[in-house]
Amino acid sequence: MKKLVILFAIVATLFSCKNQITPIKRVHEFPNYVDTETKEILLQEKKVYVTDKGVSFSNMFEGGKLNTFTVLNDSTYQLSVAPENRPINSSPWYSFKVWSKNPQTVYIKMTYDGDMHRYQPKLSKEGKNWIELSADRFQPSGKDAIFSVDISKDTLWVSAQELFTTSHLKSWMTEVIESKTESKQFLYGKSKLGRDLIGAELFAKKTTKKEVIVLMSRQHPPEVTGQFAFLHFVERLQEEDELTKAFKQKYQVLIFPMQNPDGVDMGHWRHNAGGIDLNRDWDRYNQPETKQMAEFIANYCKEEKLKVVIGLDFHSTWEDIYYTNNSDTATSYPNFTSTWLNEIKKDIPNYEPKIAPSNVGQPVSKGWFFVEHNAVGITYEIGDDTPRDFIEKKSRISAEKMMEVLLKE
Repeated sequence: MKKLVILFAIVATLFSCKNQITPIKRVHEFPNYVDTETKEILLQEKKVYVTDKGVSFSNMFEGGKLNTFTVLNDSTYQLSVAPENRPINSSPWYSFKVWSKNPQTVYIKMTYDGDMHRYQPKLSKEGKNWIELSADRFQPSGKDAIFSVDISKDTLWVSAQELFTTSHLKSWMTEVIESKTESKQFLYGKSKLGRDLIGAELFAKKTTKKEVIVLMSRQHPPEVTGQFAFLHFVERLQEEDELTKAFKQKYQVLIFPMQNPDGVDMGHWRHNAGGIDLNRDWDRYNQPETKQMAEFIANYCKEEKLKVVIGLDFHSTWEDIYYTNNSDTATSYPNFTSTWLNEIKKDIPNYEPKIAPSNVGQPVSKGWFFVEHNAVGITYEIGDDTPRDFIEKKSRISAEKMMEVLLKE
């Protein structure tokens, strides 16, 4: 009996060690230091604002952002939003619901705590299907914006960009990841405020050694178009055809769809709940989101005897652009970036990819893929106003061309 107890203890210890995450160690120093110690943030008050004219505004939902509310006259309301802290990138996110007892047209003046208007309003009746506000109902006013909307007792959602929050992500994971027997969802940690950090491996493990492609998104909350590109890219990899069948025999894909769930749900302009730009924390690992993703990848590759060869980080900015590393020539796939982008170009008429190569400087993800894994690192940027159908088209072609190029290696 005593021998059985000892044997059980040994097996339990081995099992525990196998599943324990080894803390990551800083082994690289990026040339340009960025302070990523936690900073204080401004929290908005979640509430419903009710006027004596029967008009109501609310920010009480995931992704909602409305800091202050002022009645200017019987039909005009000033809504102000402020960033979580400063300094910060000028990505002034706003998102609110509005309704009234009686049908009417209201005028909304948006102000941005000294920042400038960036995002043309998107409208939805249920928070799922969105249209952009007609240009004739919008006018800039210095750094601010004034626009009109028709409201009624039915809720109208008004947002800087379409909403895609943690709840949307969970539904997408169920539909696209869990529906595939070869895909496996995993929890790689908790955010600063305890939200789940969700990822997945797309292809079942095989006995043959595979190289790993890492796909990640949503380090910055307002960058919804980058999120859409990521989703379409992954969805193409999940389709079942001869191309994906061949690809999954050689490569594994790890996805990290929403690196900053706190910031997304809180309506932040850029930072996490620690007040930090996560895409500047890829050497210090001061924030839990970067630290836990880095640790998960390191432990996964060590346990499975795999190697990361490519990392794509999906973002949004003013225009479509690819930020690349000059150091790609020193990686396992020195010609991947140029070949891949040329193949994408061939399949999209009149499309000329804009490419901005640079040396490793600040501790951003594309540089981290190189210094930590000697892998190709690319920041895949989508414009704020890039047509949504083109985002899908380019993303699907990009996924196909990635598979085709890598299968020729």
